[in-house]
Amino acid sequence: MGLSPMPLTDAQAKNARPRDKAYKISDGHGLNLFIQPSGAKYWRLSYRFLGKQKTLALGVYPTVSLFDAREACLYAKKALQDGMDPAQKKREAKRLSSGSDTFKSVAMDWFDRHMTGKSDRHRQRAMSILNVDVFPSLGNRSITEISAPEILAVLRKIEARGAIEIAHRARSVISQIYRFGIASGQAERDVSADLRGALSKKAKPKHLAAITDEFELGRLLAGIAEYKGSPQVCVALKVSPILFQRPGEIRKMEWAEINWKDEVWEIPAAKMKMDRDHIVPLPRQVLEPLTWLYRITGDGKYVFPSQRSSDRPLSENGVRVALRTMGYANETVTPHGFRATARTLLDEKLGFRVEYIEHQLAHAVRDPTGRAYNRTKFLNERKKMMQDWADYLDCLRKSDRRSY
Repeated sequence: MGLSPMPLTDAQAKNARPRDKAYKISDGHGLNLFIQPSGAKYWRLSYRFLGKQKTLALGVYPTVSLFDAREACLYAKKALQDGMDPAQKKREAKRLSSGSDTFKSVAMDWFDRHMTGKSDRHRQRAMSILNVDVFPSLGNRSITEISAPEILAVLRKIEARGAIEIAHRARSVISQIYRFGIASGQAERDVSADLRGALSKKAKPKHLAAITDEFELGRLLAGIAEYKGSPQVCVALKVSPILFQRPGEIRKMEWAEINWKDEVWEIPAAKMKMDRDHIVPLPRQVLEPLTWLYRITGDGKYVFPSQRSSDRPLSENGVRVALRTMGYANETVTPHGFRATARTLLDEKLGFRVEYIEHQLAHAVRDPTGRAYNRTKFLNERKKMMQDWADYLDCLRKSDRRSY
């Protein structure tokens, strides 16, 4: 593994004396020992890469011995044979050892600073994208050396598994990290900005099946009233169309979130899609079955616990399976479809203001100045609306002429 012939000996290197001007002693194959007038001695390798003459610093003698310098020389020659610039490879190794300007180090710094105060779900979603899709390919790369095509390759892999929405979200996260890197002096520009329009278009939101015909809705409500199943599924099924919140929010309802005095359900921001606290007024038709269910599941955390473990909420398929058991296909009605049902009928049949409805749906409603409405906005009006809605559903159910 040696370079031969090797004219330089360790004794020659040790005994080389300084002169008025710097000079060098060659070891062959481009390896030289430079002796400065001060007496300092430096190893240097001269080589050509892509037609250009270049020099690579290999260290200070005697800290780096003749043997070590020759080993470094061999390593550099191997890099050249592999089509790599030894100087670039050395910088990459140094960067990896320090980790100060890697994409991952900048990303983690961004995460610690930017994501403070965000909901747990928001933080977990961003970190999952980084750990699963971004860091494996780009984490150990210098943030200044990553190109737009390399980022696009990462995003294409996400698209290839059909996760178009996640691919767009990943590009957004990467862009935020680059903008943070620019502000902190670790990046010069956001190279991901070059990828605007390069990804597949996001799929249009799929409108989940919902019943808006009063007669058909009455039949459904009558069937819900007669459904036989576990207590938690029966009550969850019964309150879902009345409260018309997202299925995940209903099945994860906790007893600690029920304000019995004010007759409201107070959902914390961490559990909401829009990362804002949300208040849901509870009409009589919800308070009664909840009071009954409290005697059964009230000693646990969840209002609707899993039948397998009280430490876990009801399965996301709990209400959906109940609807299927009742004979309603997925194309006819879904738990999430109750939101569309309420949105349509509260407006078209009961005549409530759209602002009240949208706020109760926990949509991103803003006032004329652009400010987001706070959680108590229109609360009195929404309490009346929710009670009128529950009474309206009662009338539809009873019009089906089935027993309650």
